[in-house]
Amino acid sequence: MRYVQGKYPLLAKNNIARGIYEMNILAPDLAALAVPGQFVHIALAGHSLRRPISICRIDEAHGVIKIVFALKGQGTRDLADVPVNSTLDIMGPMGNGFTLLEPGRKVILIGGGIGVPPMVGLSDYYREYATAISGFRDASIKILQDEFEKNGSRTILCTDDGSAGIHGFVTQPLEELLSSDGHYDCVYACGPMPMLKVISGICGKYDTLCQVSLEQHMGCGIGACLVCAVNIRRDGEEHFLHVCKDGPVFDSREVVW
Repeated sequence: MRYVQGKYPLLAKNNIARGIYEMNILAPDLAALAVPGQFVHIALAGHSLRRPISICRIDEAHGVIKIVFALKGQGTRDLADVPVNSTLDIMGPMGNGFTLLEPGRKVILIGGGIGVPPMVGLSDYYREYATAISGFRDASIKILQDEFEKNGSRTILCTDDGSAGIHGFVTQPLEELLSSDGHYDCVYACGPMPMLKVISGICGKYDTLCQVSLEQHMGCGIGACLVCAVNIRRDGEEHFLHVCKDGPVFDSREVVW
């Protein structure tokens, strides 16, 4: 795992939905190493542990990365309060990202809630060959749909309460696509574990490759602690691996759900 650590300027930040922020950070050396699905580990004054945040978009040409995060506790609230033009202490890119297929392959991108941001980087790569399915509790926390549309990706929005898009879960359009819309080369997914488990089952039913990005609490971010251990089956045997170092992306067939 190759990563860098430094203090990087915060170029811009915006409150893009209820309790959700985006930040653009100037980090050329980090952007040059990053692939979709990796994350950054951010240190904040007054907090003993760094905060892991998924990378949403990688603009290598301009040396900029975008992160999107939800306010979940004091750490993310303090991150949201960091002033523009100040610097952030960041390690990254951390972990193993998604495996990219050749351009032009037909794929499905599925994000649930704050699992939507990592799908943007994949949409940047696959563009019109990607179908992006996004799920949110309600319309007030809907984010990043315009980013998929600008890339030419087909966009399907779902909300639990029906306040926007399809009234239901992301698994409904997924099964409809796999059963009736022809062959897909891969399904990429990020979100809550129960959602990923169902997605994995549907992809298995239709014999479709599926890569999942697991969400786990993290301590060190480099595999030295056991906070983010996950049970993985490889070569017929089960192993506890680290989501931070060995993931966060795994072949869904390997995860012991």
